[in-house]
Amino acid sequence: MMYSDKVLDHFQNPRNVGEIEDANAVGLVGNAKCGDIMQMFMKIEDDKIVDVKFKTFGCGAAVATSSMATELVLGKTIDEALQLTNRAVMEALDGLPPVKVHCSVLAEQAIRAAISDYYKRQGIDPEPIVGKIEEVDHDHEIACD
Repeated sequence: MMYSDKVLDHFQNPRNVGEIEDANAVGLVGNAKCGDIMQMFMKIEDDKIVDVKFKTFGCGAAVATSSMATELVLGKTIDEALQLTNRAVMEALDGLPPVKVHCSVLAEQAIRAAISDYYKRQGIDPEPIVGKIEEVDHDHEIACD
């Protein structure tokens, strides 16, 4: 399985890893078939993503797509972040092997899940804006040091 230099770089040197203590948007998504779990933390101020971090339990492609997704939404408005597609994440990484495309889908879903959480915290129904999010059981949050 061949990975691009960008995938390898984001796997070996992931950007924006960790948690945001005062995050006002947190999303947790997973893929039961492969076992990948992504947790996305955002600090949103004035409709803009001013900070974003992630924790991912999964393969190298899952880490790389999480890392790239955070880079692509940092500094963007909520609306701009909601336009991010898994295809855009893959293109930014110069592609993924077909068996790893699901990792880019998880990255897109993690962004949407965090934004959905943001709206819920504001007392706004996120589904008409963000769509339906399949979230992971929160009893299984990722513990990374």
